[in-house]
Amino acid sequence: MQVRPGDRVRLLAMPSDPDPIEAGSTGTVESVTSGPCGQIWVKWDNGRSLALIPGIDVFQLIGHVNDGGE
Repeated sequence: MQVRPGDRVRLLAMPSDPDPIEAGSTGTVESVTSGPCGQIWVKWDNGRSLALIPGIDVFQLIGHVNDGGE
């Protein structure tokens, strides 16, 4: 899955975080880092900023801010 800044995401599960974002929350991707510890930094609609970890956190793309995403 190719994720880029501006993508809208919905969190399905964040199993490894001690203070996770609530499942079902939506947010906008702010940046994506690469490499073995790559992360997807999200500005959540609830006001928090917290990264998703690909392969651990479960989420879905729901749109893009420039194409009428949620």
